[in-house]
Amino acid sequence: MNLLKTTLITLAVASVTALGHAQEVKGDAIAGQKKNAMCIGCHGLPGYQSSFPEIYKVPKISGQGAKYIVASLNAYKQGERKHPTMRAIAESMTGQDMADVAAFYEEHGKNGAKAGQSSAKASPKVAELISKAACLSCHGENFAKPIDPSFPKVAGQHADYLYVALKAYKTENNSKVGRSNGVMAGVAKQFSNAELKAIANYIATLDGDLKTIPENRFR
Repeated sequence: MNLLKTTLITLAVASVTALGHAQEVKGDAIAGQKKNAMCIGCHGLPGYQSSFPEIYKVPKISGQGAKYIVASLNAYKQGERKHPTMRAIAESMTGQDMADVAAFYEEHGKNGAKAGQSSAKASPKVAELISKAACLSCHGENFAKPIDPSFPKVAGQHADYLYVALKAYKTENNSKVGRSNGVMAGVAKQFSNAELKAIANYIATLDGDLKTIPENRFR
């Protein structure tokens, strides 16, 4: 079973990497700063909460990898991720827009203080869940060094956002909620919602590069 899981992950990485190389557009962080007006109303406000499909803090994206940001925006644009607001925003963006905004947020994270959360040791139960999910096979050491740049850094991300995202991979036949990703769906569906919440709560305690840096106009 572990060999099969490792093989599937390897194939997924190879497929995503090949697609990324074929479609890669070089981003300009300076241009991205001029295009981020649609982002700052949510991602530029520390603690800002979304109310759909439930209340949770929007994700920290400053310091996130640019290639992952582009991959996630394309997933919204193509309907693989179904959040209505994010899908509408992504559909309005060109490939160059996505690359520029992604470059800006990757660079933006370098200008802020390092995340200050402590790195807690996982409880035996959570460690068992993480091992079963093989999380580190993709998200890398301490959940902060993904093995492919199109995969997200998740260390220090908001726990409630991670929980909602993980549940979304379990959702089917819903036009407004859900995420289509074969690997992540296979992982998430192994666990109860309570177990997914436990994993999310642990990941949120880890030190990482992710942060929310307020825009000057909001300070």
